[in-house]
Amino acid sequence: MPDPYPYDESARLVAEEIAGDNALALSVGELSLKLKRMVEGEFGHVRLRGEISGYKRATSGHVYMSLKDENAVIDAVMWKGAANTLPFQPQDGVEVIATGRLTTFPGRSKYQIVVERMELAGAGALMALFEKLKAKLAGEGLFARERKRPLPFMPPVIGVVTSPTGAVIRDILHRLEDRCPTHVIVWPVKVQGAGSAEEVAAAIRGFNAITPGGPVPRPDLVIVARGGGSIEDLWSFNEEIVVRAVADCTIPIISAVGHETDTTLCDYAADLRAPTPTAAAEIAVPVLADLRLTVASHRQRTERCARRYVERGRERLDAMARLLPKRDQLLGPQRQRADEAGARLDRGLERRVTLARGGLDRAGAALRPAVLERQVERGRDRLASTWRLIQSLNPDRILERGYARITARPGGETLSSAEAARAADTLTLRFRDGTVDVAVDQAGVERPAPRTYDKPKREPKADQPRPGQAKPDQPTLL
Repeated sequence: MPDPYPYDESARLVAEEIAGDNALALSVGELSLKLKRMVEGEFGHVRLRGEISGYKRATSGHVYMSLKDENAVIDAVMWKGAANTLPFQPQDGVEVIATGRLTTFPGRSKYQIVVERMELAGAGALMALFEKLKAKLAGEGLFARERKRPLPFMPPVIGVVTSPTGAVIRDILHRLEDRCPTHVIVWPVKVQGAGSAEEVAAAIRGFNAITPGGPVPRPDLVIVARGGGSIEDLWSFNEEIVVRAVADCTIPIISAVGHETDTTLCDYAADLRAPTPTAAAEIAVPVLADLRLTVASHRQRTERCARRYVERGRERLDAMARLLPKRDQLLGPQRQRADEAGARLDRGLERRVTLARGGLDRAGAALRPAVLERQVERGRDRLASTWRLIQSLNPDRILERGYARITARPGGETLSSAEAARAADTLTLRFRDGTVDVAVDQAGVERPAPRTYDKPKREPKADQPRPGQAKPDQPTLL
């Protein structure tokens, strides 16, 4: 019976070199190196057409992605220097033509293309990228109408973002000078090629960052301008970085990129799109001459309105004056009353003078000598009668008939009772011809005080004055 497991020399446990075998064993590294040299030597320059997938830019600046079609996928890498020169922003789903060289990556046993230049695969791919980016930014609301701001009527300062050497800036300055001279600040940028989008975005953000009242005046309006060209020439103004800078700017922006038929995403984000840079200058400022004509027209209309108002007021005043009564009709009754009052005044004055004259005559008649003498005699009689009354009421007059008046000392008040006399220390008895001082003892008996009598007074022997004749101390009525 044959052996079911015959010995096979090819299935040895330990590898041995066989004489005449030229297939020497290679290391993995040696094979990878051979493959790398062969691939790079055979495919040192290739152009691939494919769709971008898995686009990613590392923090180092290098770009990693894949290029695919309906049959295969190949990894791609683009180093930082080449990535910075891309004229567009790559995105997934965009069909491109990549130019570079094939190489291998031994670490993972795969091959890849090192892209040195990348372009969009025709205008269709470019428009597809345009529409895709437009839909993305529109979904974020960057093109919404409510974000649009009104432009200032006459901006004192205008900022322009454009190339300093092109015809665009000269057209803008010339149009502004013709319409309404204003202060213009130009921020020079590249408007085409690698790095142009970054420069335009930086210029817009730079204008927006200017502080009001600083050494550089802050623009009241910004114009982003570029001349006409193909969609590839204008692609910098379709870049996302530029669109977001326009949308974030707090200063009103006019987008004037290309000609009337050219449209960029910057136009959608701006507050207003101008068909040409020259049209942007016309939109930015009014015509100064037209303003002066308008002001003059308003002044004339104002003056005409004022004159018409005065004329209408005069007409209404004249109409109302015709309806009013005449002056004589208004003042006639007052004049008549004034005349009557004047006449009554004259008569009243005459009467008053007559009455005064009569009173004066009567008073003058009363002042005649005979009347005055009678008045004097009546006055003298009344004075004599009054004097007799005074004499009759004199308390010392009764002393002539033998009575005495008792007064107390000190004080001299007249006593009218015995009790009051007992209470006094010394009494004075007043007689017709003098006084006598007496003392009061305990028993109430009066005894003369050691005092001499007053010298007797001599009575006048002359007859008493007749009525009407005044005594020396008697007042005389004149």
